[in-house]
Amino acid sequence: MKSAQKKEGGPLFYWIGLFAAVLGELDSIYLLIYKLTGNNKMCIGSGACHDVNFSPYSEIYGIPLSLLGVVAYLVIVAVLLLEPRLDIVRENGPLAVFGLGLAGVGFSAYLTYLELDVIHKVCPFCVVSAICISIVFIVAIVRLVRQFTS
Repeated sequence: MKSAQKKEGGPLFYWIGLFAAVLGELDSIYLLIYKLTGNNKMCIGSGACHDVNFSPYSEIYGIPLSLLGVVAYLVIVAVLLLEPRLDIVRENGPLAVFGLGLAGVGFSAYLTYLELDVIHKVCPFCVVSAICISIVFIVAIVRLVRQFTS
């Protein structure tokens, strides 16, 4: 972990990325539980989470988007946790996290557009996920730049 992290910006960026991915994972699990149970007591604020999470845009072919979030964040966490342990992941992990983060930010931007311009409601838990994936993406950029410039 030491030599790879020195190349990629040190342990601070590694831990920030890991923390954001774990937080995103927990948030996605919460949203999935809410989607599967429909328990409106889990929805805070004005009820916007219900309108967003039960809209026609909350699934792709019957698969809840929150499940996709759970899987995506789980892969990011796994890559980050394997970086210090496997040479191939140490070398390619930052690029993999960058790619996953880029896809996640793009998809999150689309979902935010749907919330604002189509559904006209904003789910606070979806905002948390958007922030988490943005942090993962920004940290991945910093780590890549530092990896290739050192």
